[in-house]
Amino acid sequence: MLRWLKGLGARPSEVAELQARIDPELWRRVLDAYPFLRALDEAERAQLLARSAWLLASKHINGAQGMEVSDFMALSIAAQASLPILNLPPSLYEGWNEIIVYPAGFRIPRTRQDAAGVVHEYVEDAAGEAWEGGPVVLSWEDAQARADAFNVVIHEFAHKLDLQAGEADGMPGLAAHRDLPPRQWRRVLEDSLDRFTAALDAVEAAIPRHIDPESEEADAWYGQLPLDPYAATDEAEFFAVSSEHFFVDPAPLAEALPQWYGLLRAYYRQDPLERLARLEGGP
Repeated sequence: MLRWLKGLGARPSEVAELQARIDPELWRRVLDAYPFLRALDEAERAQLLARSAWLLASKHINGAQGMEVSDFMALSIAAQASLPILNLPPSLYEGWNEIIVYPAGFRIPRTRQDAAGVVHEYVEDAAGEAWEGGPVVLSWEDAQARADAFNVVIHEFAHKLDLQAGEADGMPGLAAHRDLPPRQWRRVLEDSLDRFTAALDAVEAAIPRHIDPESEEADAWYGQLPLDPYAATDEAEFFAVSSEHFFVDPAPLAEALPQWYGLLRAYYRQDPLERLARLEGGP
């Protein structure tokens, strides 16, 4: 069982002990539950297990609203969260120590000041949130395997990578990536976001007036996009949504925005497109 490790630090001996105690059958169930994890080769699976053990030893995973987090749930979250840092230093996830898991979506009180200086208070429905210097909050219902590219765990942990370098602006720390000049990252990020926003505008303009853009009827139009429309919100969300698609369903992203896909491939030091092609028996 994994629950006995709550509260441990992340010393190598403790991580090794936790890794040795993870049931191989439980690990197989987690990998089988998520196709993008099932695509990992043997060496990558071993690395992912080590990263997952580190995360479980480093973070408290607590249920909200009376929910008990099972070993399968904890390991599923850890495996998905560890995928972005498969070939990166785990220290990128340091500086905070809790993952809070709700049974389903939750509501977050917000305040917003408009251009006239008026402050508006409202409540926003959410599937996840990453607090600067604080916990990652997740909906377990949304953290399970889905047929589309949506992945709340990767999304929120991409925000953590972004925040590790300062404010959330779509630009994670690049100190360890000498092949990725910050100026190049910013240029490709802004150009790719502009291209995606233009594509989104074109799709929205093409939706017939009798169809509500917020309804399921409009999905056929939005499905033409390489990313979820939420990516157009700002640079931070563009990076987080792109990271979801990069790992889960990379082909549309690689085809539509090849330079941006190339930057993500260089940053994460992974090529999910090649990995998934291998799983599907492609070249």
